[in-house]
Amino acid sequence: MSNTKGNKSQETKAPPLPSVWSRAFSSNSRWDDKEEFLDVIYWSRQVIGIIVGVIWGLVPLKGFIALLLFAIVNAGVMYVYFSSFQCVDEEEFGGAWELTKEGFMTSFAGFLVTWIIIYSGMHFD
Repeated sequence: MSNTKGNKSQETKAPPLPSVWSRAFSSNSRWDDKEEFLDVIYWSRQVIGIIVGVIWGLVPLKGFIALLLFAIVNAGVMYVYFSSFQCVDEEEFGGAWELTKEGFMTSFAGFLVTWIIIYSGMHFD
């Protein structure tokens, strides 16, 4: 006959982590799973790309200046997010450059599509 009540006192579990959403929007969150943080970076970039595409289309920005400003805004916002807001150790994720370029090209594609559609719809007959 086994005593199951005695085994419960020996088991200690860490408290569950809050959801990914709540950790993404609260500063200095703990990221035990590196893939979750990389997913937050990736999807944040996609949202930034679409928002900046809409703004650039409405303003109307065009040409190389718009592309350069997008790259600066996108990389800058994400760098401030992971270095100052989340305060993660970049070396755990492969360095600051790896985090800065995570999802950049798909964000750029989303930005281009949004920017072209908004700009064309607003400023051409």
